[in-house]
Parts: sequence; structure tokens; C-alpha cells
Amino acid sequence: MGHYTGPKARINRRLGLDIYDSAGALRATHRRPHPPGKQPTRRRRPTDYARALIEKQKIRHYYGLSQTQLERFFKLAKKQGGNKGQNLLLLCERRLDNVVSRSGLATTRAQARQAVAHGHFMVNGRKTDIPSYICKTGDTIQVRARENLQKIYSKRLEGSDAPECTFIAVEPAEMMAKVVSDPSPEDIGVPVNINQVVEFLSR
Repeated sequence: MGHYTGPKARINRRLGLDIYDSAGALRATHRRPHPPGKQPTRRRRPTDYARALIEKQKIRHYYGLSQTQLERFFKLAKKQGGNKGQNLLLLCERRLDNVVSRSGLATTRAQARQAVAHGHFMVNGRKTDIPSYICKTGDTIQVRARENLQKIYSKRLEGSDAPECTFIAVEPAEMMAKVVSDPSPEDIGVPVNINQVVEFLSR
């Protein structure tokens, strides 16, 4: 599963986090915040394996990764040296669909992924439709010069309430985002116990 298409509120409830941030998913999650399924009168304490699995699933669903992609990113993170868990998360933050979402060019991460896959953006002047493309410092992401796309994204940037991101500079007039540095640990968007994920993936 790279692109999850099932009930998003169900995943939010299972993981105990607003992973999917569409309005419908958030309403349904907050209406029934407990995990899905029949609720026993006394819930069993989850095992260490179950807790680690939940943390790993947070990353997969937040960034839209398949298990194979996550394992590939983890191998890259190990090769970089240093903190493997932090390297993994910073690689995920540099994905093109995540940069589009964090810059305010899309209102949700799912929307950003779809827009990239449909070829709405150019990276360094070249059309790029691979959501998992890893952006580098100096890369520019710009809306393609098509009238219909220009109208859509100019409105999105005008009404954007995306929080500022230290590694992305947005130029609304140019409908462009530039990666000005590597992400820092403070830029990581998902709250996760990365040590448990590293232990899980190292098995």
C-alpha cells in the first residue's frame, strides 16, 4: 500500500493521531475518537511490538509510503551515518509531495500527492510527476504555466494557512517554492517515537 484509499478517519482513530487532515476525516475522527471496532470494557495493554507497529504506521500513512518505500528510505538513512531515525524522517520531509503540502500549494498531503502525480509542477524547470522525488537544497518547485493551474494555485496561496517551514521559501507572486536548506529536526511534521520505528525496521 503506497496510496491508502480506505476510510481515513478509521486510520486516525486506530493510530490516535490526525494523520489524514481532510475536513471529513477530522470531523469523523473527533466524533468517535476511540479506536475502531468493538470496545471491550477493559482494553488490554499493547505489547512492545504493537506499539512499535503503530509508530511505524504513523510514518507510512503520514507520508503516503508503501512498506517497500519505507524500507528503501531506511536503508538510505543508515548509509548517511549518524542518527538513523532522524535521517529517515528528514528524508521523508524532503519528498516532493510533502514540500508541496508544506509550502501551501495544497491544502492536504493527499491533495499534494495527487497534484504532483498529475504533473502540475516543475522542479528546476522540468515537469516532474513523481511524488517520492527527493528534493535537494536549491531546488525550485513551480506551478506549470497553464492558465487553469495558475488560477487554482494563486487562490490556494492567497488563502493558505500553512505554518511556516524553515527549509522552504515561498514566493506567492511566482507561484514557486524553493528548498533553501535541509530540513531540521524542528521541521518534522509527524509526532512519532522514532526509536521504536528504528528497532522495528532493524529486525
